[in-house]
Amino acid sequence: MTIRTEPVPARTDLPPVVTARISARSTRALGLMLTAGALTWTGTMFTVGNNPTDSLGLTISDLGGGAFQLGLFALLAVQLRTAATGTSKVARGMLYVEHVLLAVATVWSILHAVPALRDAAWLIPMDVFWPLSMLGMFVIGLKILFTGRWKGAARVWPTVAESWAVVTVPTFAILGSPVADYVGGAHLLIGYAALGLILAARPELTGARA
Repeated sequence: MTIRTEPVPARTDLPPVVTARISARSTRALGLMLTAGALTWTGTMFTVGNNPTDSLGLTISDLGGGAFQLGLFALLAVQLRTAATGTSKVARGMLYVEHVLLAVATVWSILHAVPALRDAAWLIPMDVFWPLSMLGMFVIGLKILFTGRWKGAARVWPTVAESWAVVTVPTFAILGSPVADYVGGAHLLIGYAALGLILAARPELTGARA
């Protein structure tokens, strides 16, 4: 009688195990960057508004928005390095697409802050990337909620924070300033500023390494 021994074949029906490529310390720092950016834009909304009529006010508003966008890059870094939206190519690809949308929107904020460039015709098409990038963040928030890789408050709060566009844009269209400025600023505090603090206080909820 011949006895054959063979290794147990590997399972191919299981999703790949993805280990977070970010430490808890880095997650805390990036979370605080998100909060700082959100607080900066909130400050400009509460002071000069989102659509000031004077040149200096526009510059302040644009720079405040730019600071917030830099904070969003910090959030995206955590989401990408923890595979927050999932492990498939589509799930990770949506984060890369959002990087592109946000990059163009951020360049617009910086350039629009310069009075000499503000009325340039070539700058106008870039303006659409602001709402597109914010809608993209909303989709990402929903994906994180349903994917469930992040836990606890970190799983739920991206949907709260990233609903900024769907809550405040209609408010701006219907009510205008100053009501919409206060709504937008308050939503930033409740949403993105709080999300940054959650990441800073409880980085383990994202799966970040100790």
